[in-house]
Amino acid sequence: MTLKVIVFDFDGTLADTYDAFIEIANSLSGEFGYKPVDIKEQETLKNLSAKALIKQSEISVFKIPFVLKRVKSELSHKIRELEPIKDIPHCLKELKNQGYSLGIITSNTEENVMKFLTHHNLENFFDFIYGESTLFGKHRIIKKLLKEKQLLPDEVIYIGDETRDIYSAKKSRVQSVAVTWGFNSSQALAEQEPDFLINKPYELVTILQNYQYDVISDKTHFNSVTIQT
Repeated sequence: MTLKVIVFDFDGTLADTYDAFIEIANSLSGEFGYKPVDIKEQETLKNLSAKALIKQSEISVFKIPFVLKRVKSELSHKIRELEPIKDIPHCLKELKNQGYSLGIITSNTEENVMKFLTHHNLENFFDFIYGESTLFGKHRIIKKLLKEKQLLPDEVIYIGDETRDIYSAKKSRVQSVAVTWGFNSSQALAEQEPDFLINKPYELVTILQNYQYDVISDKTHFNSVTIQT
């Protein structure tokens, strides 16, 4: 089966939003009654899944939707100040030139994503954006994508920076690429056994070249692979 569609997470995968998220989350901690993130704790927290992070913060689960809504609202004021992950624009151009359809599935808002893409002249690389997915519901959006675009799981690959991205890809039966430059550490990501674990954006181009080669050879599935440079 030929790979046709490459789907990206947004925050931490395409856009360098980590510091902005921490700053906003800390500014809201008093209002919503959870523990702010200390600088010394940040590396430790990168080893936690989203569920474990919520437990660590001691926030009421009933407040989470309201916190997330506020975080995305506050982020909209900073979105034009944020930068793409280094080398991501060049990789997007390369992948688009190779004929892939590119898209985004994110729990951020479509408005925030479009502001960011337009500001950095990246909007023409993407064929679709699915925004506002629930915190643990990206697999439902991936399945919706498969149905709407009449795609088979082997025709889609999903790229993300969090353990929940790997979970969503597996639940949707699509291949997963975990990236180590975002919200979760390489250790946390590796424990979830993504199909690929990469450290630099250009490694994605290498993976997809090898993917297409092995598909031609009727090897359409991979063991967990880490690309080292």
